[in-house]
Amino acid sequence: MYDLLAGMRIIEGSAFVAAPMGGMTLAQLGADVIRFDDIGGALDGERWPVTRDGKSLYWASLNKGKRSLAIDVRSPVGREILQSLITAPGPDSGMFITNLPARGWNGYETLKALRDDLIMVTLTGTRDGQAQVDYTVNAGMGFPMVTGPEGYEGPVNNVLPAWDIAAALSFSTGLLAAERRRFRTGQGSWLKLSLFDVALAATAALGYVAESAINGDERQRLGNHIFGTFGQSFQCADGRFVMVCMFTGRHVQALRQLVGDAAVDAIEATEGVNLMDEADRYRAREAIEAVLAPWIAARTLSEVGPALDESGALWGPYKSFTEMAEQAASHPMFSTIEQPGIGAFPVPGSPFDVEALQRLEPKPAPLLGQHTDEILATVLGLDSGAIGRLHDDKVVAGPKHAA
Repeated sequence: MYDLLAGMRIIEGSAFVAAPMGGMTLAQLGADVIRFDDIGGALDGERWPVTRDGKSLYWASLNKGKRSLAIDVRSPVGREILQSLITAPGPDSGMFITNLPARGWNGYETLKALRDDLIMVTLTGTRDGQAQVDYTVNAGMGFPMVTGPEGYEGPVNNVLPAWDIAAALSFSTGLLAAERRRFRTGQGSWLKLSLFDVALAATAALGYVAESAINGDERQRLGNHIFGTFGQSFQCADGRFVMVCMFTGRHVQALRQLVGDAAVDAIEATEGVNLMDEADRYRAREAIEAVLAPWIAARTLSEVGPALDESGALWGPYKSFTEMAEQAASHPMFSTIEQPGIGAFPVPGSPFDVEALQRLEPKPAPLLGQHTDEILATVLGLDSGAIGRLHDDKVVAGPKHAA
């Protein structure tokens, strides 16, 4: 956590990955991010992974550092309260991010009529409003058809929701760009983003569109090889796996140190390549693999690791989620904090290291409705009597009464 965005208030209406992660990114930089959800429970409030007693670790991990408001989103009074929060006055307010349907009461034109310089960032599945999620978008990007073992027929999905993550960072970047524009010009903005467009733009930026359009090539499955250079996974004598890459001439020298000059010279002579050239390393990938694989297979990970390090190789060990989590516990980005209703576990703050600023301890995710009264009092200026009547009328709820 940092206080780089201290004073900025953002209202978030969200569910699932992209929008909550975008809001959390801003919260970890110091913004006051207020997430609102229906009294009946958040759409993603029970999403897996969960604890043994059913508490969502997903919710706890994607909503760190936010404040939570539980409100009857369907009631006219609840919608008026949310409109007031979204369009609250002040240079650091009037910012709204959402991946929920934005029309009617929470549509841009409706909210803009209440605050002309409103900043609103919306995320849809496609630019024409079709519902999509990361996995359906990824299906159309080509990657599942080149992921997986060589020779495999059919798609292989990616476990990592890469497009949700890219959309989350686009969310936060877009809002900060719009806030900068409002600071300079006094004008608000409506930034419309679609998950499909985020994926398509990133895919094109990596050269896949150009490769198809210019060369007419259809990318093939390579297993764990890296297209255009050398990289491959290898198994050690103890069953552990490592990934070894060769991106520069320095890494070729590391290979020579590991397997000997004669073996590398033989590859160049037999394959007719110069391994100092990246494209040639790709062309000779199977020959390089054939030389390096037995060297690694004859040694345990505890032997392979130091030797790779000493040679200057570019490599990394494969780890399970459990092994990764054990390492994360001692990482300087993490702090072990108490998550209400769940217990203590390691939690990361912002991945930025900011010179001359102290890294603040990350804050836990809120309970649903944990800050309802606080928000109504401090942001909207409601007194205890007005807040009590809203509770009595079941327009809002605190954590004891929200699902």
